[in-house]
Amino acid sequence: MFLTCMETVTKELVSWMRGHESSVFSISVHASGKYAITTSSDTAQLWDLDTFQRKRKLNIRQSVGIQKVFFLPLSNTILSCFKDNSIFAWECDTLFCKYQLPAPPESSSILYKVFAVTRDGRILAAGGKSNHLHLWCLEARQLFRIIQMPTKVRAIRHLEFLPDSFDAGSNQVLGVLSQDGIMRFINIQTCKLLFEIGSLDEGISSSVISPHGRYIACIMENGSLNIYSVQALTQEINKPPLPLVKVIEDLPKKKLSSSDLKMKVTSGRVQQPAKPRGSKIQTRILKQDLTGDFESKKNELPDGLNKKRLQILLKGYGEYPTKYRMFIWRSLLQLPENHTAFSSLIDKGTHVTFLNLQKKYPIKSRKLLRVLQRTLSALAHWSVIFSDTPYLPLLAFPFVKLFQNNQLICFEVIATLIINWCQHWFEYFPNPPINILSMIENVLAFHDKGLLQHFIDHDITSQLYAWPLLETVFSEVLTREEWLKLFDNIFSNHPSFLLMTVVAYNICSRVPLLNCNLKDDFEFFFHHRNNLDINVVIRQVYHLMETTPTDIHPDSMLNVFVALTKGQYPVFNQYPKFIVDYQTQERERIRNDELDYLRERQTVEDMQAEVDQQRVEDEAWYQKQELLRKAEETRREMLLQEEEKIIQQRQRLAAVKRELQVKEMHLQDAARRRFLKLQQDQQEMELRRLDDEIGRKNLTENQAAVAKEMRADADAYRRKVDLEEHMFHKLIEAGETQSQKTQKVIKENLAKAEQACLNTDWQIQSLHKQKCDDLQRNKCYQEVAKLLRENRRKEIEILNAMVEQEAKKWKEAEGKEFCLRSAKKASALSDASRKWFLKQEINAAVEHAENPCHKEEPRFQNEQEDASCLPRTSHLNDSSEMHPSTQISLNRRAVEWDTTEQNLIQKVRNLRQRLTAQARHRCQTPHLLAA
Repeated sequence: MFLTCMETVTKELVSWMRGHESSVFSISVHASGKYAITTSSDTAQLWDLDTFQRKRKLNIRQSVGIQKVFFLPLSNTILSCFKDNSIFAWECDTLFCKYQLPAPPESSSILYKVFAVTRDGRILAAGGKSNHLHLWCLEARQLFRIIQMPTKVRAIRHLEFLPDSFDAGSNQVLGVLSQDGIMRFINIQTCKLLFEIGSLDEGISSSVISPHGRYIACIMENGSLNIYSVQALTQEINKPPLPLVKVIEDLPKKKLSSSDLKMKVTSGRVQQPAKPRGSKIQTRILKQDLTGDFESKKNELPDGLNKKRLQILLKGYGEYPTKYRMFIWRSLLQLPENHTAFSSLIDKGTHVTFLNLQKKYPIKSRKLLRVLQRTLSALAHWSVIFSDTPYLPLLAFPFVKLFQNNQLICFEVIATLIINWCQHWFEYFPNPPINILSMIENVLAFHDKGLLQHFIDHDITSQLYAWPLLETVFSEVLTREEWLKLFDNIFSNHPSFLLMTVVAYNICSRVPLLNCNLKDDFEFFFHHRNNLDINVVIRQVYHLMETTPTDIHPDSMLNVFVALTKGQYPVFNQYPKFIVDYQTQERERIRNDELDYLRERQTVEDMQAEVDQQRVEDEAWYQKQELLRKAEETRREMLLQEEEKIIQQRQRLAAVKRELQVKEMHLQDAARRRFLKLQQDQQEMELRRLDDEIGRKNLTENQAAVAKEMRADADAYRRKVDLEEHMFHKLIEAGETQSQKTQKVIKENLAKAEQACLNTDWQIQSLHKQKCDDLQRNKCYQEVAKLLRENRRKEIEILNAMVEQEAKKWKEAEGKEFCLRSAKKASALSDASRKWFLKQEINAAVEHAENPCHKEEPRFQNEQEDASCLPRTSHLNDSSEMHPSTQISLNRRAVEWDTTEQNLIQKVRNLRQRLTAQARHRCQTPHLLAA
């Protein structure tokens, strides 16, 4: 949510004020117009209307909530009312908590919703959803009265005091708008119902009372707007004012209960005290004091103030209270506040004389400049003399700065000052007021002839020692506080007080003035601040006012104070009209001549500008051509440099290519060596496989099946090895192809990188990389050598273990070989015996077939006989006990077995020699690699 601040005259947007998160339902402005408070349901914010910046922010708990936050009239106190009925008073400048009102009695406790304060800021009225009203005395800070409204009232929607011109701000009549749409006006002292507006059929939605209490504007529930005249509604307002002296009773010290405070609102005539019977009433005729009555009326001011008492207060304290000063000034000057007349002057717009005011009077604040321009324009529209008055901005500026937030009051204060305190200033226009300066000089001559003679000796006239003080109304030589204190006294006295102030200022400054001898020193003195006590000056003014003779006293030549008329401003024509008219005509003629001259000069300037523009364009074209030529030469030089760099890059690229080719050759050589080594290992493996196959072929026939299976496994293994070799060759070829592709990509990337990078330090990086590679290879070589040494040590241990195991295995093989020969011999004997037995059986069968009747002799009587018939193993070599054929067969088979055994032994020996040679070769190979 945000607030917009609009200018009422020009309808222009002045500023945005952001900060509220919920809707704003209350705005309160300070009496000076400098500060404002905006209130929403969750926060209240204090704004500075000069800068439209937020000064402070009041945050509260969401459970509490804010009802209303507002300024008390004619004070710097802020009153904050919350939904829990707590009411706090804060200091506006320091935001220090001054006090908190106590809680109301429990018997009459209501939730406050609406509030109203009298114009003097002493009484606070609060109401809510009840027919009770609470009246608080803010000076005593306690609840002093509870008013019970009629029974028809169930809730109070709005409260507002009715202003009175005779009550000095202590308003006695309170307007109460209830839920039935009727606004009742009661007297808070007598608690009597005075009058009421609205009805049940035509209820009031909202209402507001005019500042002077003459009219009441109401928005009705049907949408119409009704305006009521207070004077026509009641005669109570026209009664004479209350006595100025009142007897005020002390507040009771004991705690008051709600029954003691409560009073009911009654209607009808005011009750009078009963007259005692039998007593005589003494009647006296009071003689009217015409002189006192006239003097009293003369000193009576608006808003219930008395000028004589204000003068007594001023002499006692030297100045008016700061928070009441503006209110007192408005009463002393009796400002009419003619809103309509002022608006008509403002609507005429900015006067032509002050269109360029900022050039002659530069002001940092745009707002202050705008207000000054409008005020001067309104004065010029009011009277034509002010459009030609050169010192008017100097005279009006301090009042504009003081009343910048209320332009109507500012205009009327300046107009009142001009009519009363600037009398006869414009009779010698456009020259300074010689008559006024002569009055000042006569008074100075009477009271300080020495100082006047000093001015005469140095050719210093009243236009130098008096007029600068008058035309700036002392704003250049006094501070803000001193100036306000001085004008408290000026506005409270006769208009001649201002002229006497000029004389007093010179007399009080006679010591530094007597020391001045140059005219520039005098001018500087009357245009700058000096070390002077304003209180001494004011006392001197009062002394001059009392001691100056009547024949030279300015009050005899100046009229008494006259206030501005209400409704319309008076005509101001106290100036030589023919001179002003003549000057206006001359100024108009000069303005027209100036306009013609400006038009001609503008034409000439336009022609000159065209010529200058053409010349500038020509020079720019020539400069552009020169720049293009230089740019072309620069580009050519850059191309030559680029070509040289490309040639150097190509040379470096060729060198890199050569290095890559050398590295490629080294890699290919290493791959070839690894491949040859792999082929050599495969050949050795093949030889070992052949040796194993040869060994398997020499085994016995019983091991043929095993040898066949092993050959099948060997064939499968060979096929697998061939497949793996084929795959390995393909891998090598694919690696070479990938290496070639990678080399090609690397070459292209290197060419692109060399072409894109014009100034590279690739040589340094290459050397650094080579160094790193050398260190890495050296480290790898060391590690490989260490691993080789470790492998050699382990292989030697393994070989020693293998040699020992080989010796064991040879012994075991010899034993098994002996067993094998014995088994083979036993098997041969068994075969020979079986064959011999079969042959005997066959022979017997043949004989039986040839001679069936031949009786067969028993061959075996028992098993022992049968066993004894078999040849014995121990007599295997005894040929005399064997059959001749059996002996021949056994001999032949023995020769075969001996031959086979010798061949097998020879093969085993050859295999042992080959394995020993291979073991020795392996033992020598690590040393060769290490060398």
